[in-house]
Amino acid sequence: MTTPISDKQRKGARRTALISAAVAFGMVGAAFAAVPLYKRFCEATGYDGTVRKADEKPGVILDKTVQVRFDTNVRGLDWDFKADQLSQTVKIGATGLAFFHVTNHSDKPVTGHAAYNVAPEAAGKHFQKLECFCFTDQTLQPGQSMDFPVVYFVDPAYAADPDARNGQEITLSYTFFPVGGPPPQPKSAQASPSKAPSALGADARAAL
Repeated sequence: MTTPISDKQRKGARRTALISAAVAFGMVGAAFAAVPLYKRFCEATGYDGTVRKADEKPGVILDKTVQVRFDTNVRGLDWDFKADQLSQTVKIGATGLAFFHVTNHSDKPVTGHAAYNVAPEAAGKHFQKLECFCFTDQTLQPGQSMDFPVVYFVDPAYAADPDARNGQEITLSYTFFPVGGPPPQPKSAQASPSKAPSALGADARAAL
C-alpha cells in the first residue's frame, strides 16, 4: 500500500527542485561570464600565451635580439591570410613592425576577428602590441584585399625572466574566424614566405 505524501513533504520536494534549478542557472550564467573575464585576465597577465596590449613603448632597448616568427591561420572563412614576412629579428625593447595581407574570396561582405597568442607561453607576458588589427573586428567586401600593420615589442624584462630562459625565438600566431563563432586557439603552422610590405598606415607610423 502506497503511503500518502504529506504537504510538508511536497513543500520540501518543491524547495529542493527550486534550489537545484537556481544552482543550475547560476552555473550557466557563471560559465558565460567567465569567458570575457578569463580573456581580460589573460590579456592583462599574458597567461596562456596571450599577447598583451601596451599603451606606450619601453624606454630601454637592450643589446640583445630575439627572432619573432609569424604564423597565420583561417577557420570558417573564405579568406586568404598571409604574413608579409616569415620572421623578423628585433632588439629586446625595440619596436618591431610587421605586415599581414588578407583577401576575401567570397561574394559577400564578411566580418572576421583574429584570435592570437605567442609561444613559448612564458613569453606571453613580455610580448606586447601597440597597434594590431586583432584589437577590433575586420569587415572585408567581396573580393577586397587589405594590408594590416602590427606594431609590437618584447619587454626588456624578458631577458631577465628565468621562466623565459632568455629564449631566442618567439612565435606570434593568428587565427581569423567569423564573428559570431567560437574563437579557436591559434595553432602552430608554417608562416608564408616573405614579400615586400605595403605602405605604412598612419597609426603604425605614429606608434614607432
